[in-house]
Amino acid sequence: MTPRHPLTPGRAGGACAALALVLASAATGSPVSAAGGEGADAAQGTVAYRSVARFATAGKPRDLLLHPDSKKLYVGSDDLPETADVNESGLHVLDPADGKVRSTVGQAPGPTGTLGRRAVRQLLAPLPGDGAVFFYPLRGIGSAKDGDAAAAGAWVPGAAVTHATAGLTPSTVLVAQGPVLSEVDIATAAVKRSVTLEGGDGFAVDAARGTVWFTDIGNRRMYRIDAATFQVAATVELPAGEGFGGFTEVDPETGAVWVGLDSAVVVHDATGKRLGTLRGTGTDMPRAAGFDAATHEAFVVWQDAGDTSQPGSDNDGTLTVHRTRDLQEAVKPVVLPGIHVQLGSAAVAVEPGGAAVFVSDPVAGRIIRLERSTSPRVTREPADRSVAAGTEVSLTAEAEGTPRPTVAWQVSTDAGRTWQAVPGATSPTYTFTAALSDSGRRYRAEFGNDAGVGRSAAATLTVTIPHTTTGGSGDGGSATTGGTGGTGSTGSAGSAASTAGGSDGTSGTSGTPGSVGGGSAGSAGSAGATVGGGDHTTAGGGALASTGVAVASLAGSAVVLTAAGWVLMRRARPRSTG
Repeated sequence: MTPRHPLTPGRAGGACAALALVLASAATGSPVSAAGGEGADAAQGTVAYRSVARFATAGKPRDLLLHPDSKKLYVGSDDLPETADVNESGLHVLDPADGKVRSTVGQAPGPTGTLGRRAVRQLLAPLPGDGAVFFYPLRGIGSAKDGDAAAAGAWVPGAAVTHATAGLTPSTVLVAQGPVLSEVDIATAAVKRSVTLEGGDGFAVDAARGTVWFTDIGNRRMYRIDAATFQVAATVELPAGEGFGGFTEVDPETGAVWVGLDSAVVVHDATGKRLGTLRGTGTDMPRAAGFDAATHEAFVVWQDAGDTSQPGSDNDGTLTVHRTRDLQEAVKPVVLPGIHVQLGSAAVAVEPGGAAVFVSDPVAGRIIRLERSTSPRVTREPADRSVAAGTEVSLTAEAEGTPRPTVAWQVSTDAGRTWQAVPGATSPTYTFTAALSDSGRRYRAEFGNDAGVGRSAAATLTVTIPHTTTGGSGDGGSATTGGTGGTGSTGSAGSAASTAGGSDGTSGTSGTPGSVGGGSAGSAGSAGATVGGGDHTTAGGGALASTGVAVASLAGSAVVLTAAGWVLMRRARPRSTG
């Protein structure tokens, strides 16, 4: 026979993560349609479960146990009829991540002690460190751990065992043989004490409170048995119905007892007081329940009747998750395709914290692994920004979710009425320089994962014109305000009484009496010349003067001095006489 292998669709990573997203974007060109996350819109922080793998490696699974210490997945199995060339019954030990079989313990003692291939119907309790205690037909109580060649086991005396579960002490289990409830030693299967009831189907143990709850579906009642006396302490009436029983389980945290009854789950508190009733959809019937103390949630598997001639029957089952404090749904129901009761009851095991849930499918002979996902919850919103054109802009948004959300930044050019994806803005950092055309645009981050899509608040970008002041260039001898003067060229040598010096790069006028050069670094003229040099840069960026008054004053003084010198020279000359 060709061995069967796990069917494992692609899995997304599970840890919660925060995405720090820096937007620096001014989308230019035509925007494209938004590309959000994989899921549909959902309220932020919405929890959902999705199927990520199906393990077809453990025969026909009848019961599941996720070991609290070793974290291995123990599976009690029957043989599958379609694998006639190999017997797959026994105790299988799987890697819960991928369904790979670590080992199979198929051999257990018969009533005479002879080893033989045995099916495992119920997993009763974990062994310390690793391993499990289990029930195998017809009266066997066995124990084994990963890697054992064969299980240890003993047979309970009397009638066939109809139900079994963990005992009140680590060395015992409880078994029902019809209406007879007995406390049995694990190693020897010897009966330590027993009580006979009017009827009985299934039961559960509340070891913390010293109570055993035994359901009698035929008589529509539940017996509360005191562990100290092993006698009935109270009788609780169950709702009338058609007589179909599903399960009896105790929430170890609260002591509440949950009973699958017909197409409903009836919940009583630790004293037997009715708390409420849960109902499925269509013809689905509750067949398994598990609890998680970390999340304070109960996980219920509902199986379809498997008769499509009945109204509401669709052959699909459901997983529902409820808060144990108020029985309200904590998660949207998850459809379990093809799971019905015609080929047996399902089983469920919950990883502490609820990150993963395992459900057996008796129809297909496989185990479904479901993983918890949480829709993105925005933990940091982008802020409005006001910047000058040409400035680099950064907007930040953060979100957490499981699996880690993807991101797509979006932009709106019509005040938020419509949104388009910013091309390429899907990485943690995206940078842009603001342009005037970006003013008024709004930006938001869209986060998405398998549980849904969530969006940040919108941030508005305001872009202003940069503030700058530009002055003119000063002209030679002029009284202008502000421009940045250049370095004057060397003035040519003037004649007597000339003034040299170019203005702002303009050559000085040569030989013109009384002229004033306004430029910097003018050259010396002939006798009586005035040099107009130096760096006359003002705070406003102009050359020689900031107002022109200083230039006029200096020029006037130079004219007066030059004129006076010319008069004196005239007076000093002797008159010619001829």
